[in-house]
Amino acid sequence: MKFKDRLLQGTFVKRYKRFFVDIKLKDKIITAHCPNTGSMLGLTYQGSKAWLSKSNNPNRKLKYTLEMIKVDNELIGINTLLTNRLVHEALNLKKIKSLAKYNNIKTEVKFSSNTRFDFLISNSNEKCFLEVKNVTLERNNKIAEFPDAVTDRGTKHLFELISAKEKGFDCCILYLIQRQDCKTFKIAEDIDANYKMAFDKAIKAGVRVLCYDCKINNEEIKLNNLIKLI
Repeated sequence: MKFKDRLLQGTFVKRYKRFFVDIKLKDKIITAHCPNTGSMLGLTYQGSKAWLSKSNNPNRKLKYTLEMIKVDNELIGINTLLTNRLVHEALNLKKIKSLAKYNNIKTEVKFSSNTRFDFLISNSNEKCFLEVKNVTLERNNKIAEFPDAVTDRGTKHLFELISAKEKGFDCCILYLIQRQDCKTFKIAEDIDANYKMAFDKAIKAGVRVLCYDCKINNEEIKLNNLIKLI
């Protein structure tokens, strides 16, 4: 997925109220939208290089959006609004080998009265619910981890995938790591023990788990390599 326009480079100052960041752009401090609902643990260091997109929409209060940040010389995509678009592109291009047999793609499909899954992919014989999670956390040994904060919503999605599996659907959860320096992936049990418990139950129920990293530069982000789950 290529960015529409070339990103602007600035310097990260601070994040606050979850969806706001201050960025030094040239000699001016501007406030930008931070499109990430997680804690962004380990990413919000003052002085880090940051890249922004600029909107031409006259109705937007915040003209800039934080897209990526550099930590320890590694570019990390923080825009969770791009996650499903990246996976959708990869599905269309048949970049996810284990899901390549599915030719039909629907987004935001209702499963139960209070749950929509990110994708319903299908062929003439099978239907598969696919839920996608964005990953940015890396704390040691090049291991990507999810979640970076307690996620009751994420836990609910795992139990709903189990329910869908019991109803005969193929079910899969894909963790998209918006960085390229991680060699393996695991669940951050110390951050959310309930999520880890639900994750283990989902695996036992037959829910498939996929982990992919991303290739990132200031012109595009795309799904890259399959990463091993620990």
